[in-house]
Amino acid sequence: MSPAFTIGLGCDRGVLLVTVREAVQAALAAAGAQPQQVVAAASITLKKDEVALLALAEENGWPLHFYEAEQLAAVDVPHPSETVRKYTGTPSVSEAAALLAAGPNTPMTALVVEKHKHKGTDGRNATVSIARKTP
Repeated sequence: MSPAFTIGLGCDRGVLLVTVREAVQAALAAAGAQPQQVVAAASITLKKDEVALLALAEENGWPLHFYEAEQLAAVDVPHPSETVRKYTGTPSVSEAAALLAAGPNTPMTALVVEKHKHKGTDGRNATVSIARKTP
């Protein structure tokens, strides 16, 4: 049985779908994973109306989970960011969201792709992290 993965997503407001799609494709390639191995995507509740995230999850058939900043902030991650904390209230969105979606108490060692950053032709940024799902 092939491994299952969860994807954590962070992005600039108003990012285009193509930018998020490119970021996810690059992160999946880095992990040696296929889109069909992804069992869930996740982000921060601030992004629950972000059109590109909703569209990406829909086109791949992935359930999309959203977590409050406090939930994300409680997760140990390898690359916390004070800039991210300033804007979102948590030092990590993509890494923490990937870990939370992977299952309760998933350790940061489950991250197979840490904080992959991509700047699209739209000038917006998307960040993708991938975690191995806890069986």
